[in-house]
Parts: sequence; structure tokens; C-alpha cells
Amino acid sequence: MGPIRSSFFAERMGWREWAEEICLFVENKDKPTEKKKESFSEFISGMIVVLVSATFIITFIIQAFEIPSGSMEDTLLVGDHVFVDRLTPMARGSFLGALMPYREIKRGDIIVFLHPKQPGMYVVKRVMGIPGDKIHLKDGVVYRNGQPLNEPYLHPHDRPNPPYRDNFPAVPPGPLDDAVAEMQMTIMMNKQGDDLVVPPDKYFGMGDHRDVSLDSRYWGFIPRENIVGRPLFTYWSFDTPSDQYERKQAGERLSFLLHIIVHFFDQTRWSRMFHLVR
Repeated sequence: MGPIRSSFFAERMGWREWAEEICLFVENKDKPTEKKKESFSEFISGMIVVLVSATFIITFIIQAFEIPSGSMEDTLLVGDHVFVDRLTPMARGSFLGALMPYREIKRGDIIVFLHPKQPGMYVVKRVMGIPGDKIHLKDGVVYRNGQPLNEPYLHPHDRPNPPYRDNFPAVPPGPLDDAVAEMQMTIMMNKQGDDLVVPPDKYFGMGDHRDVSLDSRYWGFIPRENIVGRPLFTYWSFDTPSDQYERKQAGERLSFLLHIIVHFFDQTRWSRMFHLVR
């Protein structure tokens, strides 16, 4: 169709006019277009869109957390900074639950949640039991629904085995076991034979470092509404003292911040960068 179209224009415009038209078209095509300057109102509108989008992502999709204690070693280390998926564990009855991807919390999931007994405190544990599961420990081995679990992710035992911790819930908590006052009542209400039965909308969580983990054996079940999300991967990890989270004085925090600045390169755990949490 190209030659026919050229002949049509040549007959009506003449060869000279047609050639001039072609030259003008090429000249205008190669001429750079002037970029329209952005007005102040357009700049403000763009910034608002960016801020709203960032707020939405941080609130509903992904959030950054720092691991403060060693209860999940060696899966998660003190000083690991992780991105947490807030989206897929979102309850269907929540504000955006009906519009967003969703899947049930599964056995073995690692979750971040608000501590059921200490308001405002975020905790990370592994889900050992979902609603309806029967849980007990015998000599440190977890039995779920009558079957012993193979847990290759566990941190090796490095402390004596107290009866309550490793034979739960057969042995009642003692005064030195750090169990909350109402834990004995929780056990009595949900115990069947040797097992503790996980009630509806609750979960039983434990740390991978069982020797130092204060978990559902000590403060009870994790309410479904307390769950924030699942850690995805470690985006940065820094060699951090195990008691750093307890140092809350402004001077102590500033001192550690300066320590990070000075030792950023030699104490960053580079091998853990983008390490998937499993």
C-alpha cells in the first residue's frame, strides 16, 4: 500500500510540494519536544500519592521488624532485620480481608504477633499447633496429635532440662518456671489426658531455641487477632548483643547507634542478607 499512497499525493500536490511536505514532516519529527514544567500543585499531588502508597504498603502489605532475642536461633538471630508479610495472613473479616490474598496459618509457619500478656510487645515464634491440635512434650520432644515431630531447625540443647519445660503439660509450673499466674488455669481448661488441646481461633507457638524460649508453655495460646504476619526474608543483619533490647536508656541507644555506624561493614552479617525465613 506504500507506493500507491505516495502516487496519490504526488498527483494532487505536485512533486515539489510533496517533497517539501515530506522534508517538513521529517524535520518536525526529529525536533525535540519541549517538556512541560511541573506546577507546584502537581508536585504536591505527586508527593501525596507517593506517601499514601507507602503508608498503604507499610500498613497492610509489608513491615520491617528487628529480632530482639535469641528464642528463634538459629533460624533467626538477634539483630536480624526482616520484612514481614502482613497481607496473606490477614483475617477475612478484617477491613481489607475480603479484597486481599489470604491463606490460613499452617503448622510450622513462623509468625510475628503481639504478645498476649504484654501489650505493645511484638514476638516471633513457630506455630506448633493450630485449632484442634493436641500438643504435649516428653523429654523435650514435641508430640502433635500423638506423633513425635522431626525438627531439624532446633537449636541444640545447652541447658539442663527442667521438668515443666520439657514435659509439658504433664508437670505443673513451679515458682521458678516464669509461667504467668493464670497458666495453670489455662492448662486445666484445655487439657485432655496428656495433651493440651488448642482451642478455636488460637495457636500454640514455640521458639526454635527451646532452652531460652518463653512461649505458649509459659503465657498460653496466641489469639488469631494478635497475629501481624509472616517473616519473608532478612534484609539486613548486624551482630547485636542478646540483651540490647533491654537497654532502653537514651544514652545506651545512642551509644549502640554510634557503634553501628563505626562497625557497619565489619559487623554486618553479609551472609544473611536476603536470607529466606523458613
